[in-house]
Amino acid sequence: MRRRGVSPEPLRYAQPFFTPTPPEQRAVSPETGTKRMSAFAGQHLGPIPPPRGTAVMNLADIIGKQGADQIQTSGAIRFHATGDTGRASGDSTDQDDVAGAMTSDYQAGHDATNPAFFLHLGDVIYGPRKSSLYRDEFYRPYMKYPGKILAIPGNHDGETFAGTDPTPLQAFLDNFCASQAAVPKIASDVGIFRETMTQPGVYWLLQAPFVNVIGLYSNIAEGPGSLTGAKGDKKQLTWLQATLTNLKKAKDAGDNRALVIATHHPPFSEGGHSGSSLMLQEIDQACIAAGIVPHALLAGHTHTYQRYTRNVTKPMAAQLICMDVGDGGHAASSVAAANGQTVGDAKFVKSLRGLWLRVGHGGQEPPGRGDVRDYRREKDFLRQGNYRSRHPPRHLRQEPKE
Repeated sequence: MRRRGVSPEPLRYAQPFFTPTPPEQRAVSPETGTKRMSAFAGQHLGPIPPPRGTAVMNLADIIGKQGADQIQTSGAIRFHATGDTGRASGDSTDQDDVAGAMTSDYQAGHDATNPAFFLHLGDVIYGPRKSSLYRDEFYRPYMKYPGKILAIPGNHDGETFAGTDPTPLQAFLDNFCASQAAVPKIASDVGIFRETMTQPGVYWLLQAPFVNVIGLYSNIAEGPGSLTGAKGDKKQLTWLQATLTNLKKAKDAGDNRALVIATHHPPFSEGGHSGSSLMLQEIDQACIAAGIVPHALLAGHTHTYQRYTRNVTKPMAAQLICMDVGDGGHAASSVAAANGQTVGDAKFVKSLRGLWLRVGHGGQEPPGRGDVRDYRREKDFLRQGNYRSRHPPRHLRQEPKE
C-alpha cells in the first residue's frame, strides 16, 4: 500500500485494473495490494452463516406429502425461477407484471401440473431498510402468487447499512430461514397471508421428484461472485463437495433425477453484469472431484435473460445449459445479441429481456439431456437424464423463431 507522507501520482482511471496488461504480468497495485479486481473483491467478502443441520430440504416438507406425491405421479415437475425483483425508483410495474404472469400459470384444482414452487435467484430487496421493505417489495407483489417461494440471497440481500441493516443477510434470514412457518407482522398488518419459509440456511439442497436443486450464496460483491466467505471461510465449498459426492453415490445406485445448481452471480454474461469465471471454477472443481455434472446452472444478477450451452469433458463428456434469469422486474439491462458466439468455454445461444423461467421435467419425453423453458417465448423442457460417457448427451432442440 502507499506510504504515508508520500504524495502519489493520481490514478489515470477510477480503478487500477483498467489496463491491457494480463493480470499475471501486472505489478501489485499499491492502492489495493492486488493484481486484479476479483482479488480486491475477495478481500471484502461477507460472512456466510452456517445452515441448520445438513441443509437438506425435501419438497414434501414444503408443499406437503400429498402435493409431492401428485407431482411424482404426474411424471413431471415444473417450477418458476427468476431473480432481481423489487422496485426500481419506486415503480413496481415490471415486478407486478412478472408476478401476475407467473400467477397465471396456476389453475385451482390442477395440483399435479401447477408449478411446484418459485425459486428466487437473489436480490429480493435493494438498498437500506430491508426488513420494512419486504412488505412492499416482496409480500405485496406476490400476494396473489399461489406457490411457495424458495430463495438464495443475492449481493444486495447481503449488503449492510449502518443504522438500518447492520447485520449481513438478517432480513433474508428472517423471511426465508425462519425456525417455523408463520405469517410475519408486516404482511398480516395489511391483510396478506404468506408464511415465512423455513429453509435451513442461505445454501441448501432441495430434493424433489425428478430434480435435485442446489442453492448457493455467491456473496456481496457486485462482481465477481464467490462461494468463499469472509476471512477465507470455505464451509460452503466443503458442504458443496460433500453434497455432490452424496448425489453421485445416489446416482450410481439408480437415482436419475436431474441436477440444477443455482447461484445469484452468473458464470457467463454478455449484458448487465460480467460473468464470474472464478466462481465457476469453484463449482467445476467440486463437480470434478465428486464425478458428477449438473444438467443446468441457473443464475440472476444481470437483469436480463441469457442462455448458454457448455460442453465439458471432466469428469465426463456432457453438455449443460447455463441461464441468467435476472429479469424479475428490477431495472432491466441491455444485453448483447446471441448468435452462437463463444463466451469463455460456452456458446451464447439466446438473449431476451423481461422474462422469467419455468423449468420442468416432462415424463412423456425419453431420458436424455434436456432443456429449460423461458416462459412467454419458448416451448422446451429440462428433462430427466443420465450422464454416461458412452452415451453423450444429445444437443438441445432447435428453439423457435420469435
